[in-house]
Amino acid sequence: MSRERPNGGKRGTRRAAGALTLALASALIPALSGAPALAQQQEGETPPSDAAPDAPAAPRPLRPSFEAPTGLRGSGAFSAPAPLGASPTPGTTPPAPTSGGEDDDVSRLPRFRNPTSLPGSASARGTPARPSVLRLRAAPPRRLGSATRQITQRRTQETVTDLRLTPVIQSPVSGVPLPTPLLGFGLPNATGFLLGTGLRRPIPADTAYAPLGIQLGTFTVLPAFTQSIGFDSNPDQISSSRGRSSLALASEVELALRSEWSASEFTAEMRGSYLDYPQNQEASRPNAVGTSRLRIDVDRDTRLELETRFLLDSQRLGSPDLGAAATTRPIFATYGATAGVQETFNRLQLSLRGSIDRSIFEDAQLSDGTLIRQSDRNANQYGLRLRAGYEISPAITPFVETFLDTRIYDSPVDQFGLRRDSDGIAFTAGARVQLNSALTAEVSGGLQHRSYVDRSLQDINAPLVNAALVWSVSPLTTVRFNQQTGVIETSVPGSSGAITDAATLEVQHDLFRNLSITLGGAYLSNTYDGVNIRERGYSATARFDYRFNRWLALRGSYIYSTLTSTVPLSSYEAHTVLLGVRVNP
Repeated sequence: MSRERPNGGKRGTRRAAGALTLALASALIPALSGAPALAQQQEGETPPSDAAPDAPAAPRPLRPSFEAPTGLRGSGAFSAPAPLGASPTPGTTPPAPTSGGEDDDVSRLPRFRNPTSLPGSASARGTPARPSVLRLRAAPPRRLGSATRQITQRRTQETVTDLRLTPVIQSPVSGVPLPTPLLGFGLPNATGFLLGTGLRRPIPADTAYAPLGIQLGTFTVLPAFTQSIGFDSNPDQISSSRGRSSLALASEVELALRSEWSASEFTAEMRGSYLDYPQNQEASRPNAVGTSRLRIDVDRDTRLELETRFLLDSQRLGSPDLGAAATTRPIFATYGATAGVQETFNRLQLSLRGSIDRSIFEDAQLSDGTLIRQSDRNANQYGLRLRAGYEISPAITPFVETFLDTRIYDSPVDQFGLRRDSDGIAFTAGARVQLNSALTAEVSGGLQHRSYVDRSLQDINAPLVNAALVWSVSPLTTVRFNQQTGVIETSVPGSSGAITDAATLEVQHDLFRNLSITLGGAYLSNTYDGVNIRERGYSATARFDYRFNRWLALRGSYIYSTLTSTVPLSSYEAHTVLLGVRVNP
């Protein structure tokens, strides 16, 4: 007689082992998935409790909405729903309805909702479906500020330096050139004597103090006003024996305009100032300069360019064109435009530009009231420039350039009986270098030739050297260098023209985020062809800018300038101190 062994113990052991395996899997699956969204409990679930089965469930502490990763670190507070028909594991509490709270609010968001129940699915049979892994991903951290606003601010705070070095007209030398940042004080000839030199904005300030500008449609406008007071030892820039010192009052208005287009670009910069000397009203004078550029991107390889420019300045009394007997500083103006097209053939770049410029002069007055007529110096200049460059690498692009021009005066014969109409040609070769964002330069050299209609005026042959460099030595220090040579027109009898060379160097260093200092120097050389007239000039500058906030800054500067000339009573020396307040509305 055989006796069968009851299998109830084995079945109980197997059931307990299965339940334990399911419980361990339920605890490990959320931890392995690493999904912070599991912190949000499913509807109808509560975390397990270590209390006795008969004890009531402990209240759930409130947690931040996105604190799921902390709760998943081995706490076992989040468990997957048990399979259908599985018995609860000993030591656990049956699921209870969740009370309304922060977790419940987050779970109702579309990102954390359970997928819609499908017919025949576990959710449809009463068991909540497990969210997909993609829906369990944590929400990204909230961004501070608007990305569009940050891009706009960055564009309005950056500087765009023009290194094309395309002088199209040579203006009379009105004084020793000064570094560009001092243009804001309305000093004479602050932009140099070559109008083709692109306007260079000062090195941008720290982003926390840089002006944001005014948004007008697709343009950003940057207006500014500066009022300065100081002292000038020689505002007339004449011999020290005749010079009269005076208090200096400088008022300046600036306006910059930049487009915010996805393609093409339009930029404009205009500055006008008036320098008033209460103790020497004859030396008071205006100064204005401006340029605008439009670039039209026809397609990937074709680009159209249009540029307009103007310059308003005054001649110094000791200029050889006026003589030392003049008592007023006559004003002259130069304005013009350039239109061109640039085509790119793989690495080859070809550009053709045509230009037209006009210069007009005001009559000067002598001490006895007699006028020095200068209307015979009014002239037009027409030019054509052809340039070819080949990009060896993104950092170096060598180029060759040819420039043809003709100058035609309104009066065929000047007051001395000379016909000064002339034709010129220049050949240059150089390279444009751009090493990352630390160094940008363009250097070229060549020869220029100018022939005159009047046989008594000999032709001029002179070297042509142009250079521009912007070097960011460090995030706090920037160096700028600019040099240009040319042949300027003159009214001196017997002289065909003046061969001139000017160079400026400036170094800016930021001591603090809102405090910067600038040191600069300049050199000028004028040699008049056919006569014994030579001029050598130097200037040194020191300047500081202290910014209180984005719209208010304090500026101060000291300028020393001197010029030595072979013309009697034309040499001078001057010291200028200015202190001003700049407002950016």
